[in-house]
Amino acid sequence: MQFRTQISIPKSNFPIDYNSKIMSLGSCFAENISEKLDYFKFQNIVNPFGIIFNAISIERIIQRIVDQELFTENDIFYHNELWHCSEVHSSLSHPDKEQFIQNLNEILKLSHSQITKLSHFIITYGTSWVYRNLETNNIVANCHKLPQKYFKKELLTLAKTEKSIENTISLIHSINKNVKFVLTVSPVRHIKDGFVENNVSKSVLLQTIYILLQTEHYKLNIEYFCSYEIILDELRDYRFYKPDMLHPNEIAVNYVWLKFVESSISSASFFTMNQVEN
Repeated sequence: MQFRTQISIPKSNFPIDYNSKIMSLGSCFAENISEKLDYFKFQNIVNPFGIIFNAISIERIIQRIVDQELFTENDIFYHNELWHCSEVHSSLSHPDKEQFIQNLNEILKLSHSQITKLSHFIITYGTSWVYRNLETNNIVANCHKLPQKYFKKELLTLAKTEKSIENTISLIHSINKNVKFVLTVSPVRHIKDGFVENNVSKSVLLQTIYILLQTEHYKLNIEYFCSYEIILDELRDYRFYKPDMLHPNEIAVNYVWLKFVESSISSASFFTMNQVEN
């Protein structure tokens, strides 16, 4: 008798090994998987500009990196005794204005160099809900605790999401034509948006990636790893969540990692991984 559904995950056509150079970008779940890659000593870089949840903001930061568009004082603002940038996470915010700009530009230059050498780019999309700054009319990666009155909340359409992901892939390929992509949807639930709204948001992301994977052009360079489905359909129980009931707990992350290893890590790497762990 079987008490749960098991998801069949195909083997990757371009598996990761110890020669691979990986960048992981996106939601906090991207950081969960990156911690595992780091633990097993893979060549991995995660979220150089911090956690970013939506497709438009990921596209924007990639565009800035690829074009080497340096940050200036026009890109930052002061709030609650810190300098912030709406394109990056608050973990990078800094009390000193000049140092903040310098830090951002150093990360930008390093990220550009790193992307040119990558073999794999993992992007985890978290939500289709975005916040648009009413003054600049730009979608922000982070609101930095500014009052809600400064923003308008929007749901990205399927067309906008598809175009944004296509742009992101094209931008990266413009400086590294050989890099392969692994796209995932974060299983973290954004319940502040509402239960129905969270499901609508995830459905936009899932459908967009599905559509992209039906085209011959993208099939050659992109694969989808079903972290969302593993948590929601295979584990499917609150005991696999942290006390906030939103984030997968350590057991769940470990399980997803094992599935990722089975499908996306080269079997030639297993011996070295065992040595690292033992």
